[in-house]
Amino acid sequence: MEYQVHESAIVDEGAQIGRGSRVWHFVHVCGGARIGRNVSMGQGVFVGNKVIIGDNCKIQNNVSVYDNVHLEEGVFCGPSMVFTNVYNPRSLIERKDEYRDTLVKRGATLGANCTIVCGVTIGAYAFVGAGAVVNKDVPDYALIVGVPGKQIGWMSEFGEQLDLPLSGEGRAVCEHTGAVYTLSGQSVCKSEDA
Repeated sequence: MEYQVHESAIVDEGAQIGRGSRVWHFVHVCGGARIGRNVSMGQGVFVGNKVIIGDNCKIQNNVSVYDNVHLEEGVFCGPSMVFTNVYNPRSLIERKDEYRDTLVKRGATLGANCTIVCGVTIGAYAFVGAGAVVNKDVPDYALIVGVPGKQIGWMSEFGEQLDLPLSGEGRAVCEHTGAVYTLSGQSVCKSEDA
């Protein structure tokens, strides 16, 4: 076996798990899940059938990754954060054909106890603070906090807040990597040159 599975974990037949991944205590991975290389799934994680998890993701304790959630490479899911897949659930009404797709792009961080309402896209390297509730799309590099989630700034790929306004024009340099981030309108992009 090219990945590590704790004896208390359940990995259903058909699940695809990449080399170097770690499946810790009481995890359940359903048979249709596709999980990349070097993924860490902490205690009590659940991964549904229609889930794609990219390489190098970290999914902390007590996170359920439900059907129709796609995590690109390097996504961090903090402890007890929540995904949903039905917008208006009712116990008495079957809505499995109404699942909404949720996409979390490369390098994004989802803080502890935050909630991601289904049907949104979280941009690359965005940072969702602990306890926030995200109910709309999040731009690349955005810093989101609160209930409902509100953008309060921009984050570097290193994970530090950038000295940029929310909109307009601007330029910031990451003191850790030297990468340059340019704000144009309401979006930020990165270049390697200082």
